[in-house]
Amino acid sequence: MTHRISRGTRVLAASLGAGVIVPFAVAAAPAAAATAPQVSCTSDKAGLAAKLQKDITAALANRTGTIAVGLYDRSTNTRCTLRSSTAFDSASVVKVTVLATLLWDAKKHNRYLTDRETTLATAMITKSDNSATTTLWKQLGMTKIKGFLTAAGMTQTVPGANGYWGLTQITVRDEQKLLALVTAKNSVLSDNSRAYILKLMGKVISSQRWGTPAGAPSSVAVHVKNGWLPRSTHGWRVHSLGTFNGGGHDYMISVLTHGNSTMDYGVATIQGVAKVIHKDLVPVTTSVQRYTPTSTPREAFPAVPTD
Repeated sequence: MTHRISRGTRVLAASLGAGVIVPFAVAAAPAAAATAPQVSCTSDKAGLAAKLQKDITAALANRTGTIAVGLYDRSTNTRCTLRSSTAFDSASVVKVTVLATLLWDAKKHNRYLTDRETTLATAMITKSDNSATTTLWKQLGMTKIKGFLTAAGMTQTVPGANGYWGLTQITVRDEQKLLALVTAKNSVLSDNSRAYILKLMGKVISSQRWGTPAGAPSSVAVHVKNGWLPRSTHGWRVHSLGTFNGGGHDYMISVLTHGNSTMDYGVATIQGVAKVIHKDLVPVTTSVQRYTPTSTPREAFPAVPTD
């Protein structure tokens, strides 16, 4: 009972605190004002922030669970955030961090990946192979993983203990930082490393191409990594990271969720957000899309403690 009361208090406080930022969200649904998602957006393009703010809020209006959203479009300097510092169990989206760490460490030692590492990395990203991830996680070790997180400025990310990489604590803020490093020149990842990560994220198998790519127009190149995990607390964790380039835009979306009753429910929540973001950023006159999200998403669950 104490937990329910404290959680409700936090939700109410967050809603009241954000009410000034999104006054129309409160006005549109006064009866649900205490629990309505409060999205904050800014943009250099006139009218875009307000449109995204309204449409993302509407997409989440009737969804249950805890949902965090991050959007950044370099082309218009547009940003949207919702619960950017809320922590979630990473599930398989941490695999992008594992690959980035591997490439960062190889760069430090002025070496290429070995054939074995290339095989493991490819399986880890394109098929979300858990055994390959565990092998690379153990090879890297905590010192190198934490070293990369520091270099990347991902200060809110906490690696999972005792080899449970799927329980790494992540936030939208840090995942957006990671995607920003992958998609633009920087001193942490080499150009070749960034291109390699994007190449693998662009070759994810069809059964794992759901989530943030939903609604992406055919003019936009899609790179994605998803993850999901059921546990006794917070139900299903369902997450999706995506980067998108084309149609005059260069943007990235992170959506993290838990408290979903089923995996499909979480997938639907993420795709509802993604569709309005793509529509607002890259309006198209036809319905042609590069990816049609799969109706049968699949992935092996990462090993976690039983609780």
